Amino acid sequence: MEENQQVEPVVVDKEQRTWAMLCHLSALAGFIIPMGSIIGPLIVWLVKKDEMPLVAEHGRKSLNFQITMLIAYIVCFILMFAVIGVILLPIVAIFSFIMVVIGAIKTNDGKEFNYPFSLNLIK
Repeated sequence: MEENQQVEPVVVDKEQRTWAMLCHLSALAGFIIPMGSIIGPLIVWLVKKDEMPLVAEHGRKSLNFQITMLIAYIVCFILMFAVIGVILLPIVAIFSFIMVVIGAIKTNDGKEFNYPFSLNLIK
């Protein structure tokens, strides 16, 4: 490639950004339905991953983060017997909520977003 040649950024249409945003926002179902934080993103990801590459990427990121948060919730529950879990559980829940909202907003704006502290379990 020549040095003066510019590469145009890939433009992602609004529909893909909306579905990718739903991968993140569907995780909020976990605050209402048990295991909804994993089931919501999983459904969106499975339905749209083959036809929308952006949804495949963000669905995978959302699922990895939600599985990581599930592990954190389990650890907090176990630590409740040592009282520290009572303090940690709301902190983990607030952190999870904030990260999901930030992820949804950045994804809808077409910006790159990676969850912090997320285990890369689904590749």
